[in-house]
Order: sequence, then structure tokens, then C-alpha cells
Amino acid sequence: MPWFPVKKIRKQIKLLLLLVLVTCAAWLTYVHLSLVRQGRALRQRLGYGRDGEKLSGVTEGRGVRAALSTQRAEDSSESREEEQVPEGRDPNMLFPVGVGKPPPLNLTHQVPPWWEEYKGQVNLHVFEDWCGGAVGHLRRNLHFPLFPHTRTTVKKLAVSPKWKNYGLRIFGFIHPARDGDVQFSVASDDNSEFWLSPNESPAGAQLVAFVGKTGSEWTAPGEFTKFSSQVSKPKRLMASRRYYFELLHKQDDRGSDHVEVGWRAFLPGLKFEVIGSAHISLYTDESSLKMDHVAHVPQSPASHVGGRLPQEEPRADMLRPDPRDTFFLTPRVEPSSLENVLEPCAYAPTYVVKDFPIARYQGLQFVYLSFVYPNDHTRLTHMETENKCFYRESPLYLERFGFYKYMKMDREEGEEDEEEEVQRRAFLFLNPDDFLDDEEEGELLDSLEPTEASPLQSRRHLPLPAAPTAPGAAPGATPAPPVPPSPGDLPTTRRSRALSWAARAARPLPLFLGRALRPRAAAQQQPPKVYVTRVRPGLRAPLGPRGPPWPPFPGVFLRPRPLPRVQLRAPPRPPRSRGRRTGGSPGAELRPPARAQATQGSLEGQPRLLGLPAPTAAANLSSEAQPVTSFLSLSQVSRAQLPAAGDEEEADDDDDGARGEDEDSEEAAGAPRGRWREDAIDWQRTFSVGAVDFEQLRSDWNDLRCNVSGNLQLPEAEAVDVVAQYMERLNARHGGRYALLRIVNVEKRRDSARGSRFLLELELQERGGGRLRLSEYVFLRLPGAHAGGADADGESPEPAPAAPTRPDGRPELCRPLRLAWRQDVMVHFIVPVKNQARWVAQFLADMAALHARTGDSHFSITLVDFESEDMDVEQALRSARLPRYQYLRRTGNFERSAGLQAGVDAVEDASSIVFLCDLHIHFPPNILDGIRKHCVEGKLAFAPVVMRLGCGSSPGDPHGYWEVNGFGLFGIYKSDFDRVGGMNTEEFRDQWGGEDWELLDRVLQAGLEVERLRVRNFYHHYHSKRGMWGARGRKGSRTEGS
Repeated sequence: MPWFPVKKIRKQIKLLLLLVLVTCAAWLTYVHLSLVRQGRALRQRLGYGRDGEKLSGVTEGRGVRAALSTQRAEDSSESREEEQVPEGRDPNMLFPVGVGKPPPLNLTHQVPPWWEEYKGQVNLHVFEDWCGGAVGHLRRNLHFPLFPHTRTTVKKLAVSPKWKNYGLRIFGFIHPARDGDVQFSVASDDNSEFWLSPNESPAGAQLVAFVGKTGSEWTAPGEFTKFSSQVSKPKRLMASRRYYFELLHKQDDRGSDHVEVGWRAFLPGLKFEVIGSAHISLYTDESSLKMDHVAHVPQSPASHVGGRLPQEEPRADMLRPDPRDTFFLTPRVEPSSLENVLEPCAYAPTYVVKDFPIARYQGLQFVYLSFVYPNDHTRLTHMETENKCFYRESPLYLERFGFYKYMKMDREEGEEDEEEEVQRRAFLFLNPDDFLDDEEEGELLDSLEPTEASPLQSRRHLPLPAAPTAPGAAPGATPAPPVPPSPGDLPTTRRSRALSWAARAARPLPLFLGRALRPRAAAQQQPPKVYVTRVRPGLRAPLGPRGPPWPPFPGVFLRPRPLPRVQLRAPPRPPRSRGRRTGGSPGAELRPPARAQATQGSLEGQPRLLGLPAPTAAANLSSEAQPVTSFLSLSQVSRAQLPAAGDEEEADDDDDGARGEDEDSEEAAGAPRGRWREDAIDWQRTFSVGAVDFEQLRSDWNDLRCNVSGNLQLPEAEAVDVVAQYMERLNARHGGRYALLRIVNVEKRRDSARGSRFLLELELQERGGGRLRLSEYVFLRLPGAHAGGADADGESPEPAPAAPTRPDGRPELCRPLRLAWRQDVMVHFIVPVKNQARWVAQFLADMAALHARTGDSHFSITLVDFESEDMDVEQALRSARLPRYQYLRRTGNFERSAGLQAGVDAVEDASSIVFLCDLHIHFPPNILDGIRKHCVEGKLAFAPVVMRLGCGSSPGDPHGYWEVNGFGLFGIYKSDFDRVGGMNTEEFRDQWGGEDWELLDRVLQAGLEVERLRVRNFYHHYHSKRGMWGARGRKGSRTEGS
């Protein structure tokens, strides 16, 4: 056994332990210095200041910890930004349907060659006409980061273009002046982010400073310390190296736009200075590159979204899955097996306007809408906070009255019938003529004239109220009846549309969802005269002993009181100038009147009806105008009264005195028994309402005024009845071979004279087979309806109608002749372009994705290029993975009509469909199937309604409206297109806009139907109109039309 000095080791154990500790410390120091030279450092989880205090972190909304500007020098070299998860784009644009995990990030790791002449400027990319103030809004832009609107350079990191609704991406390299710790800060209006890489690679960029995340944060120019997130932790930089940086900025339409980045050495007392041209350089030179060359554009964590899966529910119902979206993938039942299911019949609807003279641009009035079942959720319910045109009430009515007319307040026990009657009369605004126009409202402000009650009203008017007793009269004294005013005291009587509702209100009209009023006895009644006025500033009615004004709608608002029936009289015009008109609202604070003392003979628990004193000439000449009840204006109202000598002096007092006197009188009267107090709210108030189907109130007329309503909804009972009839015939023909699984889609075009045309799309289960798709047109022919002696074109006479098999005479299904669509027909997309490189690239990418997803190769792309200079369009077509394409080049200015006509002329097959298209369209996956179903040669053309997205909106979060007026997207068979004459290239040579309406007129006159449907997930992207079709700016930057 070899000798081992155990005793010596025991004696020198302390020295050995010390040697081991010194060795470990030296090794750790070496490792740390090596990492610092590489731009990295050992991470220290918790940082402490000089005083031993633990530094707190700043946490943003996503839970990502950011650096503090108060970090001390001890941990400057050991600090490192934690990985940031940047805000992302719309998840629907990232992950296709069926993909469960996000794709890997396409980051740029290899840096292009760098030259010394790059110093002094950095790359600047501009994304114009995009709303929002947050950097997250910029990332939602369809073309960010590869296809900006403008590529240029800037000489320092302080930019202020004095523009609105844009986003900036500034990137390049930073060259430090010396070695050491450096702090960065960013200031901007609105939000901005500054990303810095520890080396020259864009893939390693980290978020070091930012201004806000929501778009509402901003700073003044040079205000580098407003937010703690503006200032970065100290970064150790070396002068011998260059560091990739990226600055993102988003500006909305308000404020003084600016963004600047400052830096300072990490020493006490130093201020931030803007990084100038001496310390920056280009990432690459883009001056000689075209707009479709994007391989050089760096892709960093700043420009990507990371792996964020969708978490929120879609805001629009249209984004939810629907069987229609993917039903085209189901195999179709062979049309040959369905030919003999129904009897053939001629199809010639009465709404076809063949050879009918149509005025210019009046074809819009002859386009009718189809009904759809089940609900396809194309109604833009998420946009109705801004536009309520779906409902029949006018916006002015909804603003003032809301939807109270659809509610019937439950009456409390002991309430009088008079309150219910007045409440119902208050909501009898069922006729549009009952509303005041702006001119008529002005007339009511200027003059006040009575309206004579109609004869019907004179037979059903309110009972004559009793006059109030004098203060000194006995309680049991009988009041004298009021003396009617003389004709000279009243203005001339005339009829007024503004007061036309008053005559009808006295009739027992039934309220919506309510019951009719009981007729009242007409004995001892005189026709009252009704006067309407509005309260004017400074002419507030004095509060008499009978209390303050009462609310015009008792039983509906917060403090219900019965409205006494009073005789309204006309107040005279004040001599001074007219003040500003005021109008109340349903939630206005209206004081209820104090209960008048009940006289002997009145019923207990009921307020006594107060009468009016006889008006005299002195009352009519009074300069104080008394406001009266008006259901139209909802103004402050009060009882008409005759001021005495003392009352005239009180009327001149200020409002505070009158208000105080009012409160004193109410306190003296006490809380009315059985009624709510003035400051009480009836939380227990209930109401009755019936189911309201507003869809039944719509018609198939093409409403051009409302752009948020969706497709017309077909009643379920009607759709199920038609499907049941067809399935009965189908199973009778094939011996029960098919079973109905579900109704996917039913479309109905109504013709009240001859019958309705239906498109049935059913999912069937074949016996012994799989699931199949049935998609066929059927015609529900009315009994005795004939299309005439011949067909519309005179080619095939109508077959003799068979003997009716249904004794009840109900409509019967038949197969319309020459109304069958082809599933394998070729569809040609015709698109004219000029200088729109980023949109051409996006369009080709979308069509290639459509081909990959559907597997449909029966479509072709035809681009008509008007000498585009920003890209090689033909090369882009060759590179795209499309089944077929065609490139046409034309010279001269951009002409949409000429471009479309040239594209259609290039199509050789006359039995194929041409779809006149736009470049800025987002297509749903079932667009090809939708075009084929609604285009039938010689019968049908298709004009789908596209949703036009608003500024800053994307397909994943659509905000916009349906383009109900536009017919620029149009599908038609080429033979029909040639038959109607094609595009009008002579009149619309140097202009566009109106050529689609002119084409529509000729299509309708040729005897074709135009199917008009809102298509789910069919969007028109918002795009900039600056620089379109080759317009150049004054600067020398590369600007691409969008």
C-alpha cells in the first residue's frame, strides 16, 4: 500500500480549503470576463442597490418584467433583459384552420455584407394610412414587416414627418463611441418600442425600452423619463463592434407626431442625447431594389408575433365556424341521379326586366335579395353600437326614446286607468309622419299655433277638468266652470303635420304588444284645443301653489306620477329674441308635482283632477311664456296657470329661489302616500314584452341605406317544408337510399306571381356509403302559374303541366329547366394592376393558399399590367404556385374598364366564368364554389357583397360595413358577358367609378338575374390611396402604390 500523507493533510486542511476557494473564484472570474467580451453576462436574478435595498421590477400587462432606470452600477454588467413576448397579429392570419401549434419564427440570422459607406444613416420603412396608436396595431397590418408603403433612409434617430395614421420601422446598426455601460431611452407620440441586439444579428434583438402598450400613452419631445419603461437597463457596449437595433413607432390621427432615441453613459448627472449620424449605419442599401424584393428585409423578434395561440372569443359572429365554410369539400351527389326526381318546368320569373327600358344607373332598383336559412350571421351586430339602421326607428327617435315602445310596464295595484292611457299615448309614434323635421322644429320655436281637434277626437276627448278652488274658498265649494277664451285671444287655427299625432292619439289605437283602450263616454265633452311649445332659456315657468312640473311619461321613468288632464292654452310670444332650444331625454331629471289637497267629494287615494282658470286678455298679454305639455319634445312642462299680481313679481325671481320654494312646499306636503319619493328608484319595476322578429319586417328590396344588416333570414318552417317535400320525392325515386343528416344551406328568391326559386344544400347519408352533398336548384310553382307559351329565349316550350297530385292546391316542387350549375367549370379572375407590388404579392400568395387548401385547379389568374415599375409582375406570376395564370401587358395610364375587357378577351372558352375582381380582396375558402353555384349560363350572374374593412381593421377583427352599393366584384359566364356588350371602354377611359353600375344596367336588360348575397369572411382590405397607379411623391424615396 503506497504511502499517503494523511497526517500532513489534516494539519494543513484550512490552507487546502482556501486554495480550492481561490481557484473556483478565479475560474468564475475568467468565465464572466469571457461572456462580457461576447456581449453577454451572467444573469443575476435579484438586483440590489448601494444601500442594500432590493430593486423592484416593472411588470407590463403580459407579466413580462422590464428594466428599471434606477439600476445601480454594481449589477450593470450582470443584468440582462428577459425574453419579451411581443404583441402579435391576428391569430387567424397566423394559424390556418386545423393547425394546433404556431409555425416557427422566420428570423434573420445571417447579416448581409456591410460597407463603410453605410455610415451616417439608417433604414426607414413607412406603413401609411393605418389607424391606431399602439405598436400592436402596426403588427396587425397585413404587409408588416416585408411590404412597406415607402422605403427610405434617415440621418438620426429623431423623426417627425408631421403626418397621421402611420407606422415606422427604423432599423440598422449602432456604433458606440467608447467602451462602457450605456443607457437608452425612447420618447414618442404615440407608442414606440426600441429593440437592441447584443450583436449584429437581428435574431437576437431584445426589447429594452418602450412607450406604452395600449395606444393612449405618449410623451413630449425630449421627455425621456416620463415612464419607467422608457429607460433601459445599462448595457455594456464596445466601440469595436456594431449592434443591430430596431425602432417601431405608431402614430394615430392626433397629437404632435415624433419619435426619438437617446443614450447616455451610465454616470451620475448625465442627460440623454439623441443618437446622431456619427454613430449609426444602414443595415443594407435598398436604393436599387424593387418593392417586391423582400429577401433582404430583416425579420427579428420585434417584427414577429411569437407563439401566441388565440384565447379570446371572436367579436363578430361571422367569425365562428359554420358548415357552409367547408361544405364544398364534401363529395357531391351526381346530378344525373337527380334529374328525374322532380318534374321539369319552365323558369321565367316576373321580376326579370328583359328588354325593359332602364334609366342610367337605375339597375340597382331592380336587384332583389335572397333569403337564407339557417342564419349565416352576416349581420354586423358588433358594429351596431355606431349604426342602428337595422331597426326601423329613426336614429333621432332611438336617441330620445330608445326601445321603450316595445315594452309594456306592469301596472302596480291601485294605479288608475288614466295613467295607462297616457303612457300608451306617449308611445304611439308608429308612423314616420309623426316625427318633427328640422324645419318644422324651427317653426315651433318661432311660433305657436293651435290645432283644431278632429271630429273623431271631439267625440272621444278627455272630460273637462274642474277649476281650482280659490285660496279662501271653502273646501266644499263647487268651482265655476272655465270660461272659453274669445276668438281674438287665440291665433289663427291651422293644420300642422307636427301635431297630426294629437288627433290620432285620442283614438283607442292598440299599442305594440298591448291591448286596445276602452272607449270613453262622449257625453258632456267639448273638443279641446292642443298647443305645443318648447321651453326657452330664461322663460322658466314660475312654480305656483300647485307644485313643480311633472314628467310627460308617467309609469315609464324613474318617478311615476299620474298626469292630470289639463286644458292647454297658447302662451304669447316673448318680445325678446329667441334663445337656444332645449330638449329633454328619457332619462332627464323631471320633478314630480306635489300632491294637491283633495277636496271633499274626491275619491280617497286618487289625485283630484285639477282644472284651469278661465284665460283672460291680461293673461294672454303676459310676457312670461308658460311651457306646456309636449310629448314630442320631452321638454320641461308645467300646468298652464294665470299669474296674479303677486305671482308676476315672483316670476322675476331667480331660479334658486324658485327651487328652494319648491323644496319647501314638497317638505311641507310630505311624502305622498303610496308613491315613490323624488330620489327613489323603482328597482322592482317589471314589464311585459313579446318575442319580436325584426327579420320579418325586412323585404327583399335592395336596401342601399343600411350597410350593417346581413342576409335576409328565411323562416325555419318554410325551409323545412320545402326540404321535406324534396326528400320525399328523392326517397320515392331511389327507394329510401338517402337519409338527411342536416340542412346546411337554403336560399330562396321570391316571386309572388309564379313561385319561388330555392337552392337546396343538404348533407345526406347514402345507404351503404358515405356522406354526400346535394346542391340543386328547385322551383316551388304556385298553382295555375305559367311562364307563358315559350321559355324566356323562345327555345324550349314549357311542358304541359301535369295533373295536380295535391287536392289542397298547395304549391308543388318542380325542376326548373336550364337552371343547373356546373361544379367543374373554369373560373377566370381578371385583375388590372399598376404599381401595387405589395398587393400583387399578397394577392398571389392568397390565391396560392386557396389552391393548396381546396385542391381546386379549375381556376386561373389573369393579371393585366399597366407598365408597373415597382415589380416584375410576370416573374411574380411564374414564381407563384398557381394552377393557371395569364399575363397581359398594356401601355398608358391605368384604365380599369379597358383592363377588365382585355382580360376577358383573352379567355378563349365562352362556357367559362369570368370574375371581375379587385386586388385588395381577402377570399374565403369557399369562394370558388360560391361563384359556380350562383352563375348559370343564360340565367344567373353573381354580384357578391364584400365587407369593406375600416382603418386598422383586419379579417380576424373585422370592423367596417357591407359594400351594398358596389357591383365591381362580378361573376358572369363569358358568353353572357359578350352578349351584353362587355365593359364600356369608351366612356370610362380615363376614369373609374360607375362602370360597374353601367354594366349592371345592361346585364339586367339582357334578361339575366343578378344574385346578390353577403358572403361570409369576404373582405376588402383597407388600403392607402396615396401614390396609387404610379403617382410619385416629391421626395426621391421608393413609394409603392397600394
